[in-house]
Amino acid sequence: MFTLLSGLWRYMFQKEEYYILILGLDNVGKTTLLEQIKRKFNSDYRGIPFEKITNTVGLNIGKIEVSGVRLLFWDLGGHEDLQSLWDKYYEECHGLIYIVDSVDKQRLDVASAVFSHVLQSSDLQNVPLLVLFNKQDSQNALSVEDIKDAFKDVTPYIGRRDCTVQPVSALEG
Repeated sequence: MFTLLSGLWRYMFQKEEYYILILGLDNVGKTTLLEQIKRKFNSDYRGIPFEKITNTVGLNIGKIEVSGVRLLFWDLGGHEDLQSLWDKYYEECHGLIYIVDSVDKQRLDVASAVFSHVLQSSDLQNVPLLVLFNKQDSQNALSVEDIKDAFKDVTPYIGRRDCTVQPVSALEG
């Protein structure tokens, strides 16, 4: 009897829950993207004004519900000192968003190396990827092809997992 009631309870009230990591170097727009997601999917959410967003020390968490599914986003700080903590979140991760700053030409190689290191984790072996080339609204932004070329050494680590690359502007949504 307990099994029947507990199954009924889960069916009626428990939602599927997935954890999505948002990673990238510092100042690439991870928190801005998270704020946009929360605003678009939570009608009563007011949020932080974009001009007041600062560097993330630790993590920011966002939660949305779409079609009966709960998505929890973990926006992890991208400063070099904080990157050593990222792997603590890999095991629970169901999806990964990696953000690249399309304007920061000087750190493109660093962004590629960090992404390569992330993808080599066995905990992320089959996790789907969304790679966002942010700040495409800037006239100084590199083209998608230029950024893809800088990331060509990462391709072998993507493997057979689902992967999508999109040019975006987190600020404009």
